[in-house]
Amino acid sequence: MRIEKIDNSLQISSGITKVIIEPWGRNSLRVRMTKDAVMDDHDWALTEEVDETNPEIVLEEVDVTDPWYQSAEYAHYHQKAVQASITNGKITAKVNHEGWISYYNQKGELLTSEYWRTRDRINRYCVPLRVEGRELKPVQGGTDYRLVARFEAFDDEKIFGMGQYQEKNLNKKGAILELAHRNSQASVPFYVSSRGYGFFWNNPAIGTATFGANKTEWIAERTKKLDYFITAGDTPAEIEDQYSKATGRSPMMPEYGMGYWQCKLRYRTQDELLSVAREHKRRGLPMDAIVIDFFHWTRQGDFRFEPRDWPDPEGMVKELRELGIEPVVSVWPTIDEQSVNFGEMADKGYLVQADRGSNLHMTWMGNTVFFDATNPGAQKFVWDRCKENYYDKGIRCFWLDEAEPEYGPYDFDNYRYYAGPAMQCTNTYPVGYAKGFYDGLKAQGETDIMSLVRCAWAGSQKYGVLTWSGDIHSSFRAMREQLQAGLNMGMAGIPWWTSDIGGFLGGDITDPHFKELLVRWFAWGAFCPVFRMHGERSPWYEREQEFIDGVRQLTSGQDNEVWSFGEDNYKILSNFLFIREKLRPYIRECMKQASENGSPVMRPMFFDFPEDQKAWDIEDAYMFGPDILVAPVMEEGMRERSIYLPCGHSWTDAYTKKVYEGGQTVTVPAPLEIIPIMLRDDVKLDIY
Repeated sequence: MRIEKIDNSLQISSGITKVIIEPWGRNSLRVRMTKDAVMDDHDWALTEEVDETNPEIVLEEVDVTDPWYQSAEYAHYHQKAVQASITNGKITAKVNHEGWISYYNQKGELLTSEYWRTRDRINRYCVPLRVEGRELKPVQGGTDYRLVARFEAFDDEKIFGMGQYQEKNLNKKGAILELAHRNSQASVPFYVSSRGYGFFWNNPAIGTATFGANKTEWIAERTKKLDYFITAGDTPAEIEDQYSKATGRSPMMPEYGMGYWQCKLRYRTQDELLSVAREHKRRGLPMDAIVIDFFHWTRQGDFRFEPRDWPDPEGMVKELRELGIEPVVSVWPTIDEQSVNFGEMADKGYLVQADRGSNLHMTWMGNTVFFDATNPGAQKFVWDRCKENYYDKGIRCFWLDEAEPEYGPYDFDNYRYYAGPAMQCTNTYPVGYAKGFYDGLKAQGETDIMSLVRCAWAGSQKYGVLTWSGDIHSSFRAMREQLQAGLNMGMAGIPWWTSDIGGFLGGDITDPHFKELLVRWFAWGAFCPVFRMHGERSPWYEREQEFIDGVRQLTSGQDNEVWSFGEDNYKILSNFLFIREKLRPYIRECMKQASENGSPVMRPMFFDFPEDQKAWDIEDAYMFGPDILVAPVMEEGMRERSIYLPCGHSWTDAYTKKVYEGGQTVTVPAPLEIIPIMLRDDVKLDIY
């Protein structure tokens, strides 16, 4: 075992294994390990320029006499070895004589440490399990490794971030999380710990993260190296700032993104879409964006409007813009084998390949293959087609659907990209998908860039990604799950987030139970980063199957406009449209902060009140920016809500105007037309 200072880093060498610990921006370190002669050069999400720092590196000799051998005949076991530390601002990595790594803050407090269950010859700690803190084990017959990294578990630790998972818990301590994307699941492997550090697993491989009671364990099933980033800070905001500096920050959100988005499955024709936009404005209701959803195209992979149903896109865009509405167009990464682009894309290697069997990835509404979003040539090809058929007709905002991508089935071991086997790198797919459109729009001189994307990985945010939570169910349970999903996406560094108001699957607009759900969700949506209505709205209309030139046309669900759910509900929904407008200056400032320092727009309560220990336990309410505490109603029939108010501040109920002192739990009225909102200190916002 050798521990050495090389340039600005500490290096641990043992046989063919090499570990490098180096500064990576303020108060942060990057750790990499390889067994290859040359370190794999992928930086993955750690591509941003970070502040240069001058770490303090200390090496010292220690006595490592083996306690198992005390007699004179074993005197040759008495020897000196090296242990070391590297300090970069508020974080210190200590490496003991065996090469084990522990991390400390500037106060000398332990943040986390590797989990080893072997022999420590100084501390006389011996466990015969032979479990190591980090392992790269070769996959037989190939050049990849299976990677496992283990860290100690702490009973007092709480874990927040990691992206979007469809379950109920905000705190991920105790969770087993698949490091893979699926429809409604986005793996973004960065978390903030209540112990005062942030950790980013800089590896897009398929794997698992386990935050167990006995240990924390990260697994990458196929990879070339270990690579992670760890950062320390006095507050969650400082940690988020340092992480977003290393992986990129969202640009400033376009003004239209902050208002109301109208969407449904789906507006089938240009006339249908325009009639909704006109009616919305005729009623004097705010609307900033309207979405032209999937299957408006001639065929998947053609990337162009069906001329029969969308005969004049330029005229449509002109009228919408005159109404003050931004049109948004859905793009899918699926290329039908009969598409006009399939042959050329296949010839140029722009399609995801299968290692065995059929190369079809989806057979829903056509036999299709995903384009390879990790291939720069494929990114440009798709953008060029979209520029010709959408951008040149006035479209500036795109809905990049199916961004996981949604394989059917998710047999990751069968797919291969330009960047490598899917098992190694598939989680970067949504990053490349968004990057292609961001680069294309930027090359055209656009500055207000936003794409609605159904998935994200670390770094997606810098390409103007607005992530939504996928095809979720229309139920109060699903609504509750979206709250923690949105908060954890924000803590994982993705500040632009939204969900389908009312849920996507199963909402019947004639059902009073669904109507209550929709009203509650709509009210919550007004206090989310983006306020967007969507859903398939069952039951589907009774329509015969329709074909154009042999291409099956997708039908649509029931109406999904604010006036579609009864006159009493219309009054409530329309009121929240105007509430959102009143919040626009406040939201604009929140978006500015997100772009400048990575602060989530919606965030758990502890983000703003880290000294209040009870705030770390609150999972059913959150902060919308620094001054608005939101307590959504997420149970059917509920008409009042208990809310914990963080200590050290006064809080005003936006509905009743009653003032409360913090540090207590209060019960407030929550009639159907109200979402409980508490305003911090002397903040003056006219909400109700």
